[in-house]
Amino acid sequence: MIEITDFRDRLVLTMSAISMGEDLCVALYGGDRPHIGAVAISQPRPSLADPAVASATTSVVAVLGHKEDMLARQVSARLAAALNAVVSVTCGIHVDAATASDIAVIGELAGKMTEDLIDEVLSRRNDGEPPGAEGAYGR
Repeated sequence: MIEITDFRDRLVLTMSAISMGEDLCVALYGGDRPHIGAVAISQPRPSLADPAVASATTSVVAVLGHKEDMLARQVSARLAAALNAVVSVTCGIHVDAATASDIAVIGELAGKMTEDLIDEVLSRRNDGEPPGAEGAYGR
């Protein structure tokens, strides 16, 4: 398992990832009341605009009234394209009386954590951890 925690001011986010064979299951949660707000699943594929570029097809389910769907979609698609793996992201972040600035910070932190997770997964792949080993991701 890989766990990344980052924060700014009063906002703390955690991203946890586990391998499921060669696939990746990610939870992104935090704020005042972590929960399940949306789930996205992405499958890597060549870009429709340029087949030499990696992309992903993503489906999202959101809990009524929750707004994490776009964030779950962005994180899931980025991970799937970068890692060439099927990825699911469950996202639930609630900040009491959130401001526009809070929402921007959530996006910034989640983006940085996503890139950190990509780096860690690729590092583990390069270290030769076999698929299915504890914490290993590979395709």
